[in-house]
Amino acid sequence: MHLRCFKRWTRRNYAVFASLGRQVKIGVLSVSMSIVLHATSFADGIPADTLAVRRTVEIADVDVVGNRPVPTRGAVSQTSLFSRDNSAGAPVQNIESALRATPSVDIRERGGMAVQADISIRGGSFDQTMVMLNGIDFTDARTGHQSHSLPVDIESVAGIDLIDGVTGAGAYAGAVNIRTAPVGARYVRAEAAGGSKGYAAGNISGAVSSGRFSLFASGSFKRGDGYVVNTDFRNCNAFVRMNYDSDRAGFFDFQCGYRNSAFGSNGFYAAYNRDQFEKTQTALASLRWNKRSGEWTFSASASYRKCFDRYDWMRGTPMNRHKTDDFGLRASVERQWSLGTTSLGADYTCNGILSTNLGRLLDAPHGIYTHYDLRNTGNIWLRHTKYAGRFDMTLSAGAGITPYGTSALWSVAGGYRPVTGLRIGAGVSQSMRLPTFTDLYYTSPAHVNNLDLVPEKAVTLRAGLDGIFGPWSFSAIGYYRRGRDIIDWVMREEFGGKWHSEQVSRLNTFGAELSGAWTSEGTVQRLSLCYGYVSTSKLDRAVTSAVLDYMKHKASASLSLRLPLNLSLWLSASVCDRFGSYTHYVRGVDGEVLRDEGGEMLTELRDFKPYCLLDGRLSWSKGAVKIYLDVMNIADTDYFDFGGLELPGRRLMAGAVFTFGR
Repeated sequence: MHLRCFKRWTRRNYAVFASLGRQVKIGVLSVSMSIVLHATSFADGIPADTLAVRRTVEIADVDVVGNRPVPTRGAVSQTSLFSRDNSAGAPVQNIESALRATPSVDIRERGGMAVQADISIRGGSFDQTMVMLNGIDFTDARTGHQSHSLPVDIESVAGIDLIDGVTGAGAYAGAVNIRTAPVGARYVRAEAAGGSKGYAAGNISGAVSSGRFSLFASGSFKRGDGYVVNTDFRNCNAFVRMNYDSDRAGFFDFQCGYRNSAFGSNGFYAAYNRDQFEKTQTALASLRWNKRSGEWTFSASASYRKCFDRYDWMRGTPMNRHKTDDFGLRASVERQWSLGTTSLGADYTCNGILSTNLGRLLDAPHGIYTHYDLRNTGNIWLRHTKYAGRFDMTLSAGAGITPYGTSALWSVAGGYRPVTGLRIGAGVSQSMRLPTFTDLYYTSPAHVNNLDLVPEKAVTLRAGLDGIFGPWSFSAIGYYRRGRDIIDWVMREEFGGKWHSEQVSRLNTFGAELSGAWTSEGTVQRLSLCYGYVSTSKLDRAVTSAVLDYMKHKASASLSLRLPLNLSLWLSASVCDRFGSYTHYVRGVDGEVLRDEGGEMLTELRDFKPYCLLDGRLSWSKGAVKIYLDVMNIADTDYFDFGGLELPGRRLMAGAVFTFGR
C-alpha cells in the first residue's frame, strides 16, 4: 500500500483524512497528536466504524484513516476483541471462531462451523449482549440465539470491539460492535475452500471508490454434510455498504444485507432429540448521517431488521414459526466548546413479532401466525467529555422509557496517562435489558412461560490499564457487576418437572482479564497470551439452564511465524474450564436414550470438564495468490459447549484466495 506523507498536523479534528479514504503516514507530529491516541485506549463512546487508528512500533509513524464518530448513550470503555491486522494469518473461518480465544467472550457453539452459536460477555448470558454492526444496534428482540445471525463474513470484518457501559435498554453485560471495511480502495477478492465432511465454501468481495463515493460488497456460500447424523448445513450471505461524503450535505453511510441459513439441529435445544431442524432468514438495512458545522456535529440514523425463523421438533414438520421486525431511530447533536464536548441525543426502537406461539392471541389468524406482540422503547441522554492534560472524564445521564416504566440511567468514566503509551482507567455504569419475547411467552411440553417478568438491571464497576511500548502491548482489566431481577429458565418440580421462566433477585459477578502481545518483523511475527477469570454468586439450589453455566477459566496463546519460501504458520491454543453441571442422557449401544420401567428417560447430573483445543494454519502467498491449509482441533479433543451436545473432532480445510488490485 502506498502511503502519502504529510509534515504538518492540522488543527481540524479530521482534516483531509476522511475524504482520502486511505492510509496516511504522518512524518512529524506535535503534542496535538494526543487527540488520536485518546481513541486508541479506553474509548469514550462507540468506536467509529469505517476507520482504524493504529499505533505502530515507532510512535512517530501512525496510520490514520478519516474519522466519523458515533455519539452514544455513554460508555465506560472499549476493548478490542479481534483485529484484521493482527490476525491476518489466523485459522479462523467465521466471526465465532475469531472470538473464541478472547477472554472477554464465551462462545457456545451448536453444530460447529458457527452453524448456531451464542455470544456471552463476561459472565452474562446470550440474551444480555447487545450486537451492533458498524455502530447500529441489530439485537434480536425475540431471542439472543439469533442476535448475531448477521449477513457478514469474517473476510469483511476489519475489527470487533467490546463496549462497556452503554446505558439504556439493551446492553446489560455490554455490547459487541462488528466493524466492516474493505481491504483496499479498489480490488476484487475471490476465495474457494473445501474440507472434511463435505465442507465447501465460496466468497467474493470487492470495493470501488470515486472521489467522495465508495462502495463495498461481499457474498458467500457455505455448506457441509455434518459430523454426525442431522448436522448438515447450508447458508449464504450478501452484504453491501456505501459511503458518500459531501461538504454541504454531510456524510452518509448506508448498509444492507441478507442471510439465509438452514441446518439440522441434532440435540441443539433438547439433547435427547436428534431430529430437530431450523431455518432462519435475516434481512437488515440502515442509513446513518453525520454533519459538522463549526463546533457543532449533527447525527441521525434509521435501521430495520426482519427475521424469519422456522423450528421443527421433527425435521420436515414445522413446530414453531416466527417473524420479527425491529425498527430503530436515533438522533443527536454535539458541541465542542472550552469545557469539553457535550452531546444530547435520543433513540427509539419498535419491536414487533408474529408467531405461532409467542405473544398475545390474535383475534383472527394472520396467515400461519396466531400470536403477536408489539413494544416501543426509547432513551434520552446527555453526555459530556473533557480532556485536561493527561486526564480525561466522561459523564452521562439519561432515562430509559419502556413499557415497564421509566428508569434513570447513568455512567461515569475517567482515565489518566502517566506516560506516553500507558493509560489507567476506571468507570461505573448502570445498564438494563428487557425480557425477550421468548422469555415472556415461550411454552412447550417442557416449558412454562411467565408474563410477570420485568427488566434486568445491573451496576458495573470496571478498572484497568493498557499500554503499548515499542513491540509490546498489554492490558489488565477487573470488573464487578451487581445484577438484580435476573431472568433464567429454572427447573421446578411444582410445575411437573418443567422449565419455568423466572427471576432470581440478585446475581453478582466478578472477573479479571490479562493479555499481552509482542510483534516484530522477523521470523516470529506475533506472540500473544491472554487469560480470563469469572466468578458468579450462586443463586440457589435450583437447576438453571444458562446463568450459572459460565466460563470460569479461559487461557489462550497464539504464535505467528514467517517461514522461508513465502510460507507462514499460525498456531493457536486455548484451555477452557466451564463452571456448572448438565443433564446427561444415558444411551444404549444403538445411540437411543434408555428408559426405566416407568418409561422415564435415564439421566445423570455431570459437571463440565476442562478441555484444550489446538488449531493451526499453514499458508503460502505470492502476489495476488494465497493458498492455505487449516487443521482445527489438531488433538481431536472431545468437548462440548452445551452439556452432552457433541462438537466436531479434527477437521481439515484447504482454500485458495485471489486478490486483484488494492
